[in-house]
Amino acid sequence: MKYLHTMVRISDLDASLRFYCDGLGLQEVRRKEVPKGRFTLIFLAAPESPDAELELTYNWDPENYTGGRNFGHLAFRVHDIYQVCTHLQAMGITINRPPRDGHMAFVRSPDGISIELLQQGDALEPSEPWVSMENVGSW
Repeated sequence: MKYLHTMVRISDLDASLRFYCDGLGLQEVRRKEVPKGRFTLIFLAAPESPDAELELTYNWDPENYTGGRNFGHLAFRVHDIYQVCTHLQAMGITINRPPRDGHMAFVRSPDGISIELLQQGDALEPSEPWVSMENVGSW
């Protein structure tokens, strides 16, 4: 058995690609337009784990997706959790659970999917502004 991908439905293609690609650094691997089914599939992968793909499913007809938390979360190991959180915050993305411990943070995608960020290796030394930041919303 081989793990292939995780699929999440998205409601805004541009916002999702900005979050996953520009924010988290995933790269688009391939895209499939299915006019008959009125949807687009976009496969993304992290540069260090190209075989573990994230499939974004964009349905052309508007749908309301709620309850992203019941999905659980996606997890990504990052080289510098403070740098990634600073970058996401500069993009206007809320850090729901700041990396107060230098090890773990949570953010949400534009569609409410919970994303866990984990520091590679040992935790970074706790530092401001992260140590003093409170949790925001649910993660």
